[in-house]
Amino acid sequence: MEPDTVTVIDASSDVEGKLTGKDARILGRFKGEIALSGRLFMGEGSRVEAKVVADAAEIGGNYKGELNVRSLILLDKGRAEGVLDAKTLAVREGAQINGSINAGQAAAGGHGHAAAPPAGGILGR
Repeated sequence: MEPDTVTVIDASSDVEGKLTGKDARILGRFKGEIALSGRLFMGEGSRVEAKVVADAAEIGGNYKGELNVRSLILLDKGRAEGVLDAKTLAVREGAQINGSINAGQAAAGGHGHAAAPPAGGILGR
């Protein structure tokens, strides 16, 4: 991410509304709608309650809402609740998900089956 194209909401901020742009880094609180052409990064300790459309998302804080992305990574301290729609999904050990998950080709608008998790699974351990 280039510094001049990143919107940053720092850890002491509490924002409500609609965020549009290329990339965003949220370290504080945000409530509303997010529409990005690039990547959403949520740092540890962040809290987001929003409808999100972006190319990619990396969640290290608490997310609640409807998420539609091509690539989703839930970091070890990440928490996600709601409807998650992603073509690719990675869940690090320690992350928590509660809600509906649509991952794989079907998430991208195709008519295939959702991709199977790698050997050993990515969720239930």
